[in-house]
Amino acid sequence: MDPSIKLTFKRKFIAGLLVTIPIAISIFIFIQLFKIVDGLLGPIYDYIFGKHIAGLGFLTALILIFVVGLISTNVFGKKLLDQIEKLLFLKIPVFKSLYSSIKQLIDAFSPEDKTSFQKFVIVEYPRKGSFVFGFQTKTCALREGEDEKKLVAVYIPTNNLYLGEVVLFDPESVIHTDIPVQQGIKIILSGGIAAPEIIRGDK
Repeated sequence: MDPSIKLTFKRKFIAGLLVTIPIAISIFIFIQLFKIVDGLLGPIYDYIFGKHIAGLGFLTALILIFVVGLISTNVFGKKLLDQIEKLLFLKIPVFKSLYSSIKQLIDAFSPEDKTSFQKFVIVEYPRKGSFVFGFQTKTCALREGEDEKKLVAVYIPTNNLYLGEVVLFDPESVIHTDIPVQQGIKIILSGGIAAPEIIRGDK
């Protein structure tokens, strides 16, 4: 075989893999998710209708999630859900800690949440000359006797996005970027690939 034809075939094949692998993985994950969710509510319909109707449990789950979303986005519904949360989920000792931790984590990445991640920033960490992306979460003050020092809490993802550490920095050492928080999340999830070529920042 002509070497040039062989090289062209190899390049086209690799290009095809790069396109099909993400699609295949996405389809696989969706199918597994479909099976899990459908398997939770499907048996109820199996009992009612006497036979299995694929997708009915999954469709019901989607409708339930949508209804909960409708309820949680109005004042009365939000108060009702808050009361249910206090009476049920926050009364069980072990479940309370687990539920609260998971809820705080999910809320931090919610586009509706305006307090958890305030800004997408760059900090010099863990050593001088090494810079990392992070999310400013809070400003606080360290008081030692009569002296008070302002500090900025920055969440630095260390394992994709949902695992990381919180580091306190001097305000002067935190570089505020012009990148919105949601775009910053995309940058972290993409391993930095989605980062723009030029990032504008100020301290």
